[in-house]
Amino acid sequence: MKKAVNQLLMLIILSTLCLIMTGCIAASKHRAQVEEPSTDKLTVGKVQREIKVGMSGAEVMEVLGSPNIVSTDSQRREVWAYDKISTEKVYSTSHGFGTLILIGGSKDTGAGSTTQKTLTIIIKFDKKGLVRDFAYRQSTF
Repeated sequence: MKKAVNQLLMLIILSTLCLIMTGCIAASKHRAQVEEPSTDKLTVGKVQREIKVGMSGAEVMEVLGSPNIVSTDSQRREVWAYDKISTEKVYSTSHGFGTLILIGGSKDTGAGSTTQKTLTIIIKFDKKGLVRDFAYRQSTF
């Protein structure tokens, strides 16, 4: 009888220990939790979808915001440049700890990553101030 009680007690302790140790989540899940949803980011898709030849400068600004650089070409037509650079650093850790009466143990896991992205958009206007051409370049490293 005493042996059965000891086995049951040991089973309960081991089950509790397993539950505590499996409470850790993977670094990829931590990354998903800290990433912010983007609704207003300047992207290639936004340029492809919304910038059209014939748009006015005011319409372009409404879509993309103010340009980083405004210059003129050899014929004195305006050229707008948007140059966006972003760096994303993510580090995530998980800690697990379990104890069995006097014996304890812990487990730490972690992961980190850094990503840089650049997006350059060039908008060329005609003499009337309407978009005559646009180009973009994106890189990720």
